[in-house]
Amino acid sequence: MKKLKHRIFEIINKAENGDRASSVFDWTIMILIALSILTIILDSFQSIHDRFQTVFQVFEVITVIVFTLEYILRIWTADLLYPDAKHPRLKYCFSFMAIIDLLAILPFYLPFFSADLRFLRMMRLFRLFRLLRVFKLGRYFEALHVIVKVIRSSGPQLIMSVVICFFVMLFSAIIMYEVENPVQPEQFPNVISSLWWAICTLTTVGYGDVYPISVVGRFFASVISLVGIGIIAIPTGIIAAGFNQVISNENGKDSIEAMPDEELLVLQGKVNKQLSKRGYVSIVSKTENQDMEANEKS
Repeated sequence: MKKLKHRIFEIINKAENGDRASSVFDWTIMILIALSILTIILDSFQSIHDRFQTVFQVFEVITVIVFTLEYILRIWTADLLYPDAKHPRLKYCFSFMAIIDLLAILPFYLPFFSADLRFLRMMRLFRLFRLLRVFKLGRYFEALHVIVKVIRSSGPQLIMSVVICFFVMLFSAIIMYEVENPVQPEQFPNVISSLWWAICTLTTVGYGDVYPISVVGRFFASVISLVGIGIIAIPTGIIAAGFNQVISNENGKDSIEAMPDEELLVLQGKVNKQLSKRGYVSIVSKTENQDMEANEKS
């Protein structure tokens, strides 16, 4: 049973080189995800829906069964994924990818737990969660892993930039309410309504449905528009810097692993020299170890 469990764990995780069964499993899941998203798009056309409704329903049942089995197997093998965790299955269930897996299949099962027709009418909204299946592809594409690493490493800075954006939008909404409310109360009746204008302006969308008409209002709107360009650029710069750092780390790791022994020894010598200057104990090389062992034996 342990061998079977370990083999299943190898298959359902990202395929290693030469593991054909795992590779077939990965491609099967990716194709099902792509076809599932395609059926959602095609099903929105009334003519196609009327003609292939039964086909779409059968395909949905098949994909949900496959994704449910995958979800159960991942919970079953969670102790191999988190060998040091006290409650590995619980830890996996609350992980990001596990929540995505659950939400991807949840809309199919929800109608079975309620006979309330009003609740069933809300199922069209819950069906949107099926679109989250596309995030399941993150397990199989290294590029998506890089994006996750960037967001995770830049999390505090991104949160702070969002907080700054919110306060700038709120401050802008209050200014425009105070300036424009006396001249056009129907467009700026309160701060919350003015917040719509602030969001459109700071994000440089500018729908044009709400705009200032007073001289003072237009002056502040110009300033806020220029500030918006800088505000939107903050998270962009943070993410770009995060990408550079992650990619540099990955390239550095790959380049070190590809170095021949002679270059590694030269690099080790440079590291030892810098460490000794900073007061650390020098790292003993493999050659020095061999020499010391030979002297001890003689």
